[in-house]
Amino acid sequence: MANFRVGLNPLPWVLGADGFNLTEPVLRTAFAEIRTTPFRGIHADPPPSLDAAGYRALLAEYGLEPAPGYFSVDLNAGNLTETAKRHAAIQAELGNTEVFLATGLTTERIAHPSIGYGGLLPGVIDAIGAAAEAITSEGVTPALHPHVGSSIEIESEIRAVLDAVPASILAFGPDTGHLAWAGITPATLMSQYADRIVAAHLKDVHLGQAQAARDADATYFDATVTKFTVWTEPGRGDVDLPAAIATLPESFNGWIVVEVDVPEADTNLASTELSAEWVTGHLGTAVF
Repeated sequence: MANFRVGLNPLPWVLGADGFNLTEPVLRTAFAEIRTTPFRGIHADPPPSLDAAGYRALLAEYGLEPAPGYFSVDLNAGNLTETAKRHAAIQAELGNTEVFLATGLTTERIAHPSIGYGGLLPGVIDAIGAAAEAITSEGVTPALHPHVGSSIEIESEIRAVLDAVPASILAFGPDTGHLAWAGITPATLMSQYADRIVAAHLKDVHLGQAQAARDADATYFDATVTKFTVWTEPGRGDVDLPAAIATLPESFNGWIVVEVDVPEADTNLASTELSAEWVTGHLGTAVF
């Protein structure tokens, strides 16, 4: 078994019907509930009101600690490298040595998710490469994180980026749920790039719902929130999560971050408890 840690993204509390509400009061509510579960590592995303030291102190108040955060590349930003360096510096100050690196969601792919609508946008590879180089310069390893609805979502796009940007500046940070929703078998792709995986998101999907949403040409938000229930807690969907984890080499000692974007359980706490039960049952308690 690889020597990794398992953390949690508090998305169920932070992500609501009106979008992200990343504030200290919301985080305090989330952390107070999360600390009643085995999870201790938290996806690091400081609210605007807190610097790295303040955010770390907030986590420590609830017996929690930082796990790798997430940097989203804005393809239209003129200050991409400066923004990437600032984000990486915060992650480094928090003690993280890796960060997930993604591209932002696009209007077209929100409307037609999971199929690579419109093809790979010009400039995506160059932008990822520039952001990765900037993050690496701060002593943090960026890990490419494909995301349905973003500029990098289907297998050919993932391979194009990983094969074009040197492994010396860009690692791989797969998300089992986003890969599966995009029609990829996570374990297959992960095994082929296993030597570049430094962190991962553990997420489950109802593949039947994903296909129904695709057949209906449902938007990203219809697929995940209103008309279909694509996301679910680990073990309640159709992704072979143990097979995906088994692809990690013995040398892997990074974080696996559990994500349930939209809980299927009745409450956020119940959802997190179900996630903890799956992790404990399949990976043991030493990973928390």
